[in-house]
This record gives sequence, C-alpha cells and structure tokens, in this order.
Amino acid sequence: MLWEGLKEYQRNRLIAFIDPTVDPKGIGYNIVQSMITVGSGQFFGKGFLSGTQGPLKFLPERHTDFIFPIFAEEWGFFGCLVLLSLYLIFFIRNFKVATIAKDSFGNLLSIGFTTIFIFYFFINIGMTLGIMPVVGIPLPFMSYGGTTLLANFIGIALIINVRMRRFELFYP
Repeated sequence: MLWEGLKEYQRNRLIAFIDPTVDPKGIGYNIVQSMITVGSGQFFGKGFLSGTQGPLKFLPERHTDFIFPIFAEEWGFFGCLVLLSLYLIFFIRNFKVATIAKDSFGNLLSIGFTTIFIFYFFINIGMTLGIMPVVGIPLPFMSYGGTTLLANFIGIALIINVRMRRFELFYP
C-alpha cells in the first residue's frame, strides 16, 4: 500500500538506492558513476582538473549534487580526509558558539544552523557514496547553486553575529 502511494520517480530512487546495478544505464547511472568517480581517485588523486569522469561528462550534475565525487577523484582519499577534517572543525566551532552564546535565542540559532549544515553534509556525502538515496541535497559551500549558497552564508553570518555579541551587555 505504501509502495503504491509513491510516485514513479520516488520508486525509481528507492530501487536505485537498494541496487543501482539493476539498471546501470538508467535509474542507477548517477550512483554507479559516482562510485566509479570516487574510486578512481585512489589515495592521492589525479590532480587538480586532471580527472577523467568529470571533464568527460560521465558523471551528470557534477557541479551541483555530485561535487564530492569530483573532489575525491582529483584529490583522492587524502584530500577527502582533509576536507572532512575541515568540515568537522567547522561544525565544532559552530557548536562552540552555541555554548558561549549569552542568551537562549543565540544558542538555539547556532545549534539550528549547525544542525542543518551537518544534515546537508551527511546526506550529500552519503548519497554520492551510494549509502543513501539520491535526493538532490547540495554539499554546503561547495555545490553550485545561488539560493543554497546564499542561505548558507546567511546562516554563517547569523552564527558569527551570535559569537560577536557574546560580550555585549544590555541595560533595560
């Protein structure tokens, strides 16, 4: 009954998530090519702009939803570890802002935006590695797209504002 309530493209996404090799030239194409792209980077990668999957257009949407596999191909496993470490530092620093906020609104604002960034990060990385269904969520600060990038910068600006105002005193 639940299966019948889904639209055709939603069923295809679930089928491609469970087994992308069922239709590797159709519904599973993005996931299969994404995994090939990540694996072709090996340990140190092929070098900046020296990848084959991206420039030869094997991987569709390589500048938006599937930017991580292109990064993994060019910079390799080591580059991915550096990128993941930078994101981890970013998340920790944002949570630290939440702990030093002077009021509960600043605390909740910092936690909320950081949680959104973390969810976007894990969903995007998971879908490009084939461990989550492809849903079209961009990687924060890397994926091409004006609206998401603008929303990310607004979130960071608000977190920076909470951090900046932690010493101000309000006198009623």
